[in-house]
Amino acid sequence: MSKKLEITLTRSVIGGTAVQRNTVQALGLKKIRQTVLLEDTPAVRGMVNRVSHLLAVKEI
Repeated sequence: MSKKLEITLTRSVIGGTAVQRNTVQALGLKKIRQTVLLEDTPAVRGMVNRVSHLLAVKEI
């Protein structure tokens, strides 16, 4: 069984760089407190690390 990550946008991307806004959008997040469930892959981990100050991440 593959692990999953529950990713929640906790802070706004207003004032962030274009790269940060695009990364949050690529994760599938649009609104604050929105949560998505994604596979735990190296690509997703890299995106999470780039904007970790905006997210809450829980392993499932």
